[in-house]
Amino acid sequence: MVGASVAGLTTAATLRSLGYGGRLTLIGDEPHTPYNRPPLSKQILAGTWEHDRIKLRTDEELDALDAELLFGRSATGLDTLAERVLLDGGDTVPYDTLVIATGVTPRSLPDAHHLAGVHLLRTLDDALALRDDLQRRPTVAVVGAGFLGAEAAAAARRMGLDVTMIDPRPVPMRRQFGDRIAGLVGQLHRDNGVSMRCGTGVTRFLSAGGHVTGLELTDGAVLNADLVVVAIGAEPSVDWLTGSGLCLSNGVECDAACRAVPGVYAAGDVASWYNEHFGARMRLEHRLNATEQAQAVARNLLGDDVPFAPVPYFWTDQYDAHIQAYGIFPADAELAVLHGELDNRHFVVAYGHRGRVVGVLGWNSPREVLKLRQLVADKAPWSSIEGSAPPVGALAGAAGPRG
Repeated sequence: MVGASVAGLTTAATLRSLGYGGRLTLIGDEPHTPYNRPPLSKQILAGTWEHDRIKLRTDEELDALDAELLFGRSATGLDTLAERVLLDGGDTVPYDTLVIATGVTPRSLPDAHHLAGVHLLRTLDDALALRDDLQRRPTVAVVGAGFLGAEAAAAARRMGLDVTMIDPRPVPMRRQFGDRIAGLVGQLHRDNGVSMRCGTGVTRFLSAGGHVTGLELTDGAVLNADLVVVAIGAEPSVDWLTGSGLCLSNGVECDAACRAVPGVYAAGDVASWYNEHFGARMRLEHRLNATEQAQAVARNLLGDDVPFAPVPYFWTDQYDAHIQAYGIFPADAELAVLHGELDNRHFVVAYGHRGRVVGVLGWNSPREVLKLRQLVADKAPWSSIEGSAPPVGALAGAAGPRG
């Protein structure tokens, strides 16, 4: 397993639980033992949790895996003919079966990494460095209003800091949920004191003495900020696979069983595979998918060879809002309220596409959304809810399957 986060570790643990007694090697480029990433932009950043709380396994549990643990080592190449992984320093690791679980790498902006006070947020070290910097009580700008940017802005605002969120789209999280729900996310941030600068981007960083002092925006405005969080998405971590012969179109391209080529599988954020439930190729950067896909990969490489066809599930916590989403959210989906009302921020909505319910989203309605998510699993006809639920209208800009 190359990649020692959720997907890589879960693959190893599942293999052992299924009775695999052969040799296992787990390679990870971070020096830390495997940990859970979602709390980085929430509890870790806010300082309500210490980092020991996000460990995925205790040291004793890692020992029980009886695996060779190569932490703090980076894979630099893959030779599929010789069946070996190349590591930094020139070492190689042979394999009979390989699982690629290297996740994603955050995108940055030109010159961002040269300035003190500019942060990316992907690793535990990133989160701890950002948390320390926030203790100076800086003026904060968050570039990017997707999941990570919105959660980081909420954490900083709850610390009482001045926060501005910037995104070229007209509303935050538009790509994830479409205009109507994204508009509610934007209002949530405004209600909590975040200054929203949507519909504009960043032209350049302003600095003095090697430290960021502000941003110049594409609309000509100048924004003062002595701490900037860049959260503009991520790319699959596949550079080390260049020349391997694997198809690397938006991640490691796999079949429905998550197999890239014979003897090589992929799981987690880096994997692009065909989901038969939705009839589409997708790549998901969600915590639960990494776990479920790794479990499926472990079973398949031991002989099951069963298509991996889940209903995606993801969530976000911002201020007092707990948003849960099941399924996919195509750009041209219809939207209908199944429970509650949008204006009081306690509701469940369904997304319809090509005559089927393909997504269900709940806002502060965990009990109700758990019941209604079955509509997605059952591929319920959109006509079955049209008469009983008020349509909100077609959406623009929501996120569908990637591929």
